[in-house]
Amino acid sequence: MPSSRNTAFQYKSSKWIILCVFGCLISAPSLAETSGTREPDPSEIFAPLLLPDAPTVYRSGDGTPGPMAWKNQADYRIHVQILPEKHLLSGQEEVRYQNNSPSTLPVLWVQLDQNIYKPDSRAAFASQWHFPDHTSGMTIKNITVSDLKGKKQPVQFQISDTRLQIVLPEALKPHSKIRLQINWDYTVPGPWGGRTAVSQSRNGEIYEIAQFYPRMAVFDDIRGWDTLPYLGDEFYLDYGNIDYDVTVPDNFIVAASGALLNPQAVLSPLERARLQAARLSEKRVLIRTQSDAENAAHHASTKTRTWHFLMQNTRDVAFVTSPALLWDAARLDLPPISPAPGYPVEARLAMSVYPIEAAGPQAWDRSTEYVKHTIEYFSHEWYMYPWPNAVNVGGHGAAMEYPGIVFDGMKDRDAKLFWITTHELGHSWFPMIVGSNERRNGFMDEGFNTFIDALASLHFNKGEFAPKHDGEYAPDTGKPADDIVKILMDPVYDPIITPSHLGSKGDRHAIPYFKTAYGLELLRSQILGPERFDRAFRHYIEVWAYRHPTPSDFFRLMNSDAGEDLSWFWRGWYFRTWFPDYAIEDVKYTSDAKLKITILNKGWLPLPLTVLEKWTDGTTTSVRIPTEVWSSGNRHTLEIPSSRSIAAVIIDPDHAIPDVNRSNNEFFATGRPTQ
Repeated sequence: MPSSRNTAFQYKSSKWIILCVFGCLISAPSLAETSGTREPDPSEIFAPLLLPDAPTVYRSGDGTPGPMAWKNQADYRIHVQILPEKHLLSGQEEVRYQNNSPSTLPVLWVQLDQNIYKPDSRAAFASQWHFPDHTSGMTIKNITVSDLKGKKQPVQFQISDTRLQIVLPEALKPHSKIRLQINWDYTVPGPWGGRTAVSQSRNGEIYEIAQFYPRMAVFDDIRGWDTLPYLGDEFYLDYGNIDYDVTVPDNFIVAASGALLNPQAVLSPLERARLQAARLSEKRVLIRTQSDAENAAHHASTKTRTWHFLMQNTRDVAFVTSPALLWDAARLDLPPISPAPGYPVEARLAMSVYPIEAAGPQAWDRSTEYVKHTIEYFSHEWYMYPWPNAVNVGGHGAAMEYPGIVFDGMKDRDAKLFWITTHELGHSWFPMIVGSNERRNGFMDEGFNTFIDALASLHFNKGEFAPKHDGEYAPDTGKPADDIVKILMDPVYDPIITPSHLGSKGDRHAIPYFKTAYGLELLRSQILGPERFDRAFRHYIEVWAYRHPTPSDFFRLMNSDAGEDLSWFWRGWYFRTWFPDYAIEDVKYTSDAKLKITILNKGWLPLPLTVLEKWTDGTTTSVRIPTEVWSSGNRHTLEIPSSRSIAAVIIDPDHAIPDVNRSNNEFFATGRPTQ
């Protein structure tokens, strides 16, 4: 008889094989389905959908956190210094890690993202990111742990690519805390560093600093420690409070995530007065002018200043520092908040920092206007922005987001600047507030964010930059139903649900950004309607704020809140690469004065459709056909009582759905059709 340990192993192995096979079945469409050579099978289209993650006591069947849901917390106290002459960042941190899980943790895992730049990193071989130069990565000088009484002791640790494993001298029990002390340094990569870089401007170097400190990996109820290596993709982080200092030459300014707690120590009286004026102003106020930046750039600095920031309930922080930056700000029309415990409430700020060459009436002079709109609009529509400030940085142009601050391009202008500002700051909601696992499920942040961005474009300044049509969404014409067709028909693309870390094929924006976002728009405008969709979507954000939802959680919540079994839609749009395709088969009159219109369903994703009738007397009527019609077959006949003569019949006249072949969507009568 096998031991209980072997039995458990066999069970887990069998379960893994079943899930693997299931995953292959739901994610690998057949060539016949995607090419349209196999007739749609209603029994497959409308079959029950088994989602990847089953409900548990931690995640409920209605898509909300379960009664025993938990999340671990990581609080940081960080000190860093930039040495410009060496492009070196050195730091010390204390991490206060709280294990709220039911598991005992013998080891801790920490993320060292700067190791991606080492010549022998996994990313140097396996990533789509290609760096012309390399650094030596993050040098860990020492690590100690201490208990709550402050007793310190060194620990064993092992670095594996971009991950660091700490072997604890005593396992961390459930509902207990530990403190880690880590000292490190690294060379800041040049402009080729992408998301974290030092680049040149007319008046000096700009340091865009992110992923700059050892960050705790996530331990969750899905996988335990989630330790995928960093290959240049996105992130997965726990929440906590981050209290940090940045020491730089005294002619530099620092703009950063969270609230500046020591303005008296780092800003002049004039700058502080301007900052206070900005808290009262709907229009931007220049805190640091062109002459200020030019004077700073030509000042030979021999001293340093330390800027002190705090960001509460956040998963990360980032900052920019340079002598070359202009700085403007305006009030956010949101409820004022306290920047830190014990501080009085104050108005929150939309801010922009950028070099002189970025300024201009259709360039970065309008950045803060775009920041204000983004934060205020999304706060009103979806969920209140929680942090003191929102900063847009005009620098190297990484187009990258972090809580409270985003890195955009100093050369961005006009619609591009509006769209990129809205998108990067839109990430404040996905994944900064709703903390999905970007590294595995990138569509849950990129696509959800792109969806709300498209609505923001319609809202801003009476549609000044509408519709959104950039590299992320409807790039060809701005009409998503038409622009998506070539993606739906191209076999190079995998289903949306394909794990992000496996690498993408084709245009990297096509699936996680465009197709995902348009799927939500179809759900909102064509399937549920805005009222039902918006209420459910807001609920999803509310219950998963500062938590870690999976795709299964989202699908379940939308089903439950919207009152629909959307299995057919999730399967076709997210788990498969199916698409709609309708055709008019026949139009004729019957002897009892009825117009009969026969519609064929030729696609595997039968979205609701509108059939428009144009009559010879100039009037029009329309019929809405729900998806359920196609559960019993692929042919449906409309019977419309009418004594009028038909002039034309058109399927989906407004191009509201992505019908992949519109050549058979119209019928034009040369005369009254005969029986």
